[in-house]
Amino acid sequence: MKQQLDINTWARKDHYHFFTQFEEPFFGVCVNVDCTRAYFVSKAYGYSFFLYYLHKAMVAMNLIEPFRYRIIDKEVWVYDHIDPSPTINRPDGTFGFAYFPYHADFKTFATTAGEASERVRNSTGLIPAVSGENVVHCSSMPWIEFTSLSHARSFSFKDSCPKISFGKMTDKEGKKIMPVSVHVHHALMDGYHVGLFLEEFQRNLDI
Repeated sequence: MKQQLDINTWARKDHYHFFTQFEEPFFGVCVNVDCTRAYFVSKAYGYSFFLYYLHKAMVAMNLIEPFRYRIIDKEVWVYDHIDPSPTINRPDGTFGFAYFPYHADFKTFATTAGEASERVRNSTGLIPAVSGENVVHCSSMPWIEFTSLSHARSFSFKDSCPKISFGKMTDKEGKKIMPVSVHVHHALMDGYHVGLFLEEFQRNLDI
């Protein structure tokens, strides 16, 4: 479900009109998050660490409203929830795009996400069977401790979906640290909102 946002009464009206004129309206940041507790909790309960931290990220994104904004036919729509569309690695070194329905309950989310992951691993090609505008493009690069990141973009395709990437977890001063990259459409949000997401994401990782 989604509802149209009234751009004319929106406090960010001028920002929206300004940044929608850009050829590249996305901006991004890379930060390190402390995933020490999340890692040990996932291992203690036998959860997939990837699905565990991905769910924590999606809980935070669904809470911060601008992450649920999408531009469709030059109008802004607010979805009631957003789902992750991650890349899933295959044994042959390729990857495929998956679609995981979001659920606030982790175990429910993990069950459907695990099934979708297996379908992608045992298939070929890229495109998931189901997707939509209410997705977040997600990727994991557990081999790379990155400090910056860029994305392949087709500027003719009017994309407004947030993009989040997770890197290699390393041990530093007794903590497990993971780089995270977040790219968002500047017509829909600012650094302030990304900061709110990162704060909420870290809070969820520490629960």
